[in-house]
Parts: sequence; C-alpha cells; structure tokens
Amino acid sequence: MLGGLFLGSQIPTLFNFAASLEWAHINLPIALLIWVMIYPMMIQVDLSTFKDLGKRPKGIILTLVINWLIKPFSMAVLGWLFFRVFFSNWVPADTATEYIAGMILLGVAPCTAMVFVWSHLTKGDPNYTLLQVSINDVIMVFAFAPIAAFLLGVTDIHVPWDTLIISVILYVLFPLVAGIATRKKFFANKNSNDLNHFLTRLKPLSVVGLLLTVFLLFGLQAQTILASPETIGLIAVPLIIQSYGIFFIAFAGARLLKLPYNIAAPACLIGTSNFFELAVAVAISLFGLHSGAALATVVGVLVEVPVMLSLVALCKRSQHLFNTTERHTDDT
Repeated sequence: MLGGLFLGSQIPTLFNFAASLEWAHINLPIALLIWVMIYPMMIQVDLSTFKDLGKRPKGIILTLVINWLIKPFSMAVLGWLFFRVFFSNWVPADTATEYIAGMILLGVAPCTAMVFVWSHLTKGDPNYTLLQVSINDVIMVFAFAPIAAFLLGVTDIHVPWDTLIISVILYVLFPLVAGIATRKKFFANKNSNDLNHFLTRLKPLSVVGLLLTVFLLFGLQAQTILASPETIGLIAVPLIIQSYGIFFIAFAGARLLKLPYNIAAPACLIGTSNFFELAVAVAISLFGLHSGAALATVVGVLVEVPVMLSLVALCKRSQHLFNTTERHTDDT
C-alpha cells in the first residue's frame, strides 16, 4: 500500500500507462492479476462436498442467509445513510453515488480465498469451510449480477448490464470452470497428491498476485488518496460498522442455532469478509480505474485485514460460548 502510494505520486505516468491497457472497459493488468489470485481458490472448490449438505445444514443455512439475504442490503443501506445523510455536506452528490456503488459491490461479494485463512486461525473445520465456500461460489455465478444491479438501481446508479455480466463471467464463471476442470483432470488420473502439490506451488504465485494488485490499486489511486486523505476515513466508517455489525448478527445466529465452535467461527467470518478481488474488478469495469467506486473497494482492502484479525481474536476468546461437537441428529 505504501509502495503504491509513493510510486503513484512520484511516477504517475507508470500507472497511467497501466490504466490505459484495457479492453471492453476491463483493465488487462488488473484482470490478469485477479485471475492469478482467483484460479488457485477455485481449484479448491469441491462439488463432491455438496452431497454432505443434508448432514449438517445449520452452518450452511446461516452462511447463505447472512451472505445473500442480509449483507448486500445492509451495506446498501449504510452506504446510502452515510453518504446521502450524514456526510452529504462533505461529499459531492456524484462522488457519493460512486462511493455507495463501490460499497454495494463489496457487500454483494462474499469472501472466497481469505476465508480459509480466517478458518485456519480460528481452528475451524476445514472441510466444512470448503463446503461453505463452494456453495457461495456457485451461487455467486447466478446471484451476484442480479443483486448488484438491483441495489445499484435502487441507489439511482445506471447499470451497464453487459459490462456487469461480462465481469461475472470473466472473474467468477471462467475461473470456477477452470478450477473444476483442473480438479477433474488430477482426480481422473488418481493424482490427489499431485493436486495438493500443484496447489502448494500456486500459492506463492497467488500471494504475489495479491500484493501486486494492492500495489497497483494504491498506485492508481495515489493522487486521490494523498489529495484528500479524509475521504479514506469517511469511506472506512460505514465499512467498519458493516463488518462488525454483520459479524455480531452471524454470531447471534450461530448461538441461536447452537452450532459447534469449529463451524460457527468460520460461518461468522465468511459473512464479514469480502471477495474484494471481484468487487475491485467489477468497480473498475463499471466505473473506471480512477472512480469513487474503485476507491471505495480499495478502502475495503485497507480496513479488512485489521478488522478481520480483531474478529478472529474475538472468536477465539468466545470459544467457550459454543459447543465443541455437533450431533448430526439435531439437524435431521
């Protein structure tokens, strides 16, 4: 982040050149880096886990309700409330509209990759986390564009449907199909160990893709961020409120459903975290690299890690509030 801000302010022509490399409103360097990040995640999507849905459905139900029935709409409400009411005297209406759009795109994109990190840190059930992520990714193919278009329309933002659909196909459907095909190829040859080795080799590349994406995003937004750093604070306020609010809603739901800790903790964190790679890519495609929407998604990256680490710590400290095991008969 700091490196991007420094070079973006000192060598803006470098980032302007990167910004000029686009096709059909899709920035090619960003698209390439996001593919580098997303492809290894999608390889981990195991459709065969769907057969286990009926065994322990409570955690899945909580995840789906939070991610698709609550989170997108609460984010839209908070964005509208802060930038149309509380901050209306400080932010021009057109700019506020773009900030709201970026926040909505974050809210409609449930986390995919970092969930495995948060689950590991909270000692969650890795197999159940994989099931939750797999279901989310499949639903995202069909639900992201309609929900995003609906919420953007509600906030009076013109939605270019063709660009939105192309973005979903490019950043969700194609990587998902590629990931499933990769798994199928390895397992068809009974090379599950080779698949794990392949994923291990890809992970450093994925991390490099993540770092370069963050570097590029902050470099592209350097002029805006340095010219008005208070804007970052304004955008961060509703994003932080959303994160903690969604977490405590999910936490209460997990307690109500009497989920065991190793399922409850990842379920709470999946709804709280965002698939910021997708949100960033779609914001850039719809509104442009230097738009307020793109900036809002970048601020989402800025606040997510410290917020999520604080929630990981909270989960670990509240472990005693949950059961350690789950009786499958309770769900059936």
